[in-house]
Amino acid sequence: MGLELNAAKLVKSFGARELFKIPHFHVGEGESLHLSGDNGAGKTTLMKILAGLDKPCSGRVDVTPNARRWWNNRLHPQVIYLHQTPYIFAGDVEDNLAYGLKIRRESRKNIRTKVKKALEWSRLEPLAKQSAHSLSGGEKQRLALARAWVLEPRLLFLDEPTANLDTHSVDTVGELVSDLLHDGTTVMVSSHQNNRVTEQCKRHLRLSNGILAESIHSQETPQYA
Repeated sequence: MGLELNAAKLVKSFGARELFKIPHFHVGEGESLHLSGDNGAGKTTLMKILAGLDKPCSGRVDVTPNARRWWNNRLHPQVIYLHQTPYIFAGDVEDNLAYGLKIRRESRKNIRTKVKKALEWSRLEPLAKQSAHSLSGGEKQRLALARAWVLEPRLLFLDEPTANLDTHSVDTVGELVSDLLHDGTTVMVSSHQNNRVTEQCKRHLRLSNGILAESIHSQETPQYA
């Protein structure tokens, strides 16, 4: 059974300011979505709510089939959110890739096998023993993607994954996202840019003035998502 997300009557406010109000939103298995909007529109907040990392003021988000993490009922083990600035753990690249697998209590043999595959997938093999904090911006983004990939996500939220990256790094990230989509992973990308990553998205959403609208089949008139 594929993984789907349904959100209903989402409202998020900060004091008297209503950031957004979204009547309904659905993400199906294997979809690719590009979320755009001005700074401060609420893109990051929305993605964090959908990923279970933040709470709406009202409304709900359901991911099916349901699966709970023991430390937080709102988090789904197959739903992962990556922040614009990749969080890097202490240690080398291999240590970072193994981190989530250790949390999930994988065997040492499985961890070694999966880390090796992640290094190959992300083109980070030559940097396996390098301090993760010494990586370039593009390398850190690849590491973050590989750290997510090794956990086999079915829904991946990418918040500005190409911000401040050079053209080569953007293309490499685009190749990795292409691999994810080819494998059936649902990917939602928040980005101000149109590039190798966003061009692969089939659905285009814009969050503006508290309203989430979708452009369908390149029509000029937006429709509710």
